[in-house]
Formats: sequence, C-alpha cells, structure tokens
Amino acid sequence: MKWIADPTVGDWLRERLDEDLGVVPRGFAATARVFHPAQVRSLPDRPMPSAEEWLRLGEAEQERLLARFADEQIRWADAAAAFGSEMHPLAQWRGIVRTPDDEDWHVRIGPDGREYSAPDEGAMPPEGFAALARILTAHTATPHEGVVALWEGWGELLGSFRDPSAAITVGGSDAPPAHEQLLRRSIHDPFNTVFRKPAWQPGILSDEISKGPRLELPGRAHVPFSAGASTFADPAWILDAPWRDRPSEAAGFPPSAQHPALLWPEDRAWVMVSEIDFDSTVVTGSEALIAEICADPALEALPLPADADLSWDGDEVNR
Repeated sequence: MKWIADPTVGDWLRERLDEDLGVVPRGFAATARVFHPAQVRSLPDRPMPSAEEWLRLGEAEQERLLARFADEQIRWADAAAAFGSEMHPLAQWRGIVRTPDDEDWHVRIGPDGREYSAPDEGAMPPEGFAALARILTAHTATPHEGVVALWEGWGELLGSFRDPSAAITVGGSDAPPAHEQLLRRSIHDPFNTVFRKPAWQPGILSDEISKGPRLELPGRAHVPFSAGASTFADPAWILDAPWRDRPSEAAGFPPSAQHPALLWPEDRAWVMVSEIDFDSTVVTGSEALIAEICADPALEALPLPADADLSWDGDEVNR
C-alpha cells in the first residue's frame, strides 16, 4: 500500500456522484447495503458485587460474571424481531429500535430487557470487512490492484497546525496529582497561551502525505493509497497499513488502523463506500456480485433500489 499523490485518481468516480455528499456512484447494474452489526447485552438481574466482594471471588467466577454482561454482536433483523419493527433495505436504526422523537436512539432497552447499542458508523468489524473483501476479490479482473482511500478527518490521522497544548493529554489514573496540576496550569495559563501561535503537530501519516493533495469528492476529502481488494481479505491487513495507529500501540493499545472509506479495483468493476456518518457499507457493481454479497451468511446485506434514501429519516416503514 503506497500513497497516491495524484488526486485525479478519483476523477472518474466524482463524475458519477451527485453533489451534496453523494454516496452511491451511478452507472452500475446493482447495489447492496451491508449493515454494520449492533451490540446487545443482558442487564444484571441483581447488583454487581462490590469491589471487596469482587476480590473475594475466584477467577472462574469473575470470568463467568463478566461473560454474562459482555456485549454481543446482533443483526438488524434480530433487533427488529425483538422490537416488533420491520427490517428492509432502507431501515434506519432509530426506527428499528422504535425511538421516540425526543429520546436517544444510540442505547435502547428492548422489550426483552436487554440493552441495544447502535451500530458503528463508518466502519465494519474486521471479520465482516474481510468477508466482504474476499467476495470483492472474486469479482474483478484486477484483485491485487486498485485504490483505497481514507477520510482525511479521522482524528490524528494527518498532521496539522494547532495549539501545542492540544497534543498534551491531561489526567488519567497514572498521572501523579502534582504533575497533573502543573500541566493544567501550563495549558490554561491565561497570560501565556494567548500569545502562542499554532505549531505543526505530526499525525499518524507522514508530513509529506499530511501536506499533500487530497482526493476531493462531494462533501468529503480523502487520502488515497494503492491497494487491491485481496489486500483486505485477511483482518491482519492492519499490520501492513501505512496508517496503522502506532502512537496508540505505544500507549498500550492493540494494533489498529482506520477503516477504508472507499475501495475500488483498477478495472473499476465495483465500488465500496463506507461513509463515515452511515451505519452501513454500500457496494455497487454487477448483479452477480450483489447477489453473492446478499447471500453470504457472514454478512447482513440487502439489495438497494435505485435512488435509495439512506438519510436518518429515510425509513418510511418504521415510523
């Protein structure tokens, strides 16, 4: 995967997108919507042990209790069955979980007493993305060549000019109280910070990429790299990604990399779009490709009609 410095690599795609944040490019035979799984967990039917009681429990009992309340992935269709709503291609999560207009749809308690959390926006789980990539690989004559692009706005992906104090993380359980107070005074110093000029703060990607041109599409700018669909057929692709989040790894987090927003092969047989504000991924291509995606048991996908409305109020069934 190498950075593509030529922003015209996406000109052909821009010509097929509508203005005002167009998502699905025109000119393909069929389109599928791949729904990102939601999360569900059982709520405790009795209070959790106190800290003292927890320490007295054996390791096996601790693991059993944690497993009872762990989040599990759930398909939209199963959530719809629990809430008595209807699953369909234009479904929106707020409608699936029957959210009143004045309430939050991100976390809902279902009729079955379980807690349902909304799907992730802009990213599929690694295993699901790999399953999709394997199908995409089989439906192009150029499985090892193509373009993958990331939305430029992902936090810390790109370097930028900003207040130097923004790079300092204050607090945390490991921060000594005296040191934390010193940091707070220096960051919020009303006599000195007002005279500071924004300074260049590096990002995950190199300064050359951060300062380079972007692939501009309606409503979004992206950073393109060369990569074929086969690159993502194994979830371990993150280990080779130029945008692998090494700063987070240095802080003790497991290896991770931002989910691609766009992917298409060199022969342009299809396009995959994971719009950052949508809780589903869209693929447009041949009828055979879309049929295979919708039939794969590792994915929850439905064919989309032409000119589909995927906005939050586009679900006219569950109102």
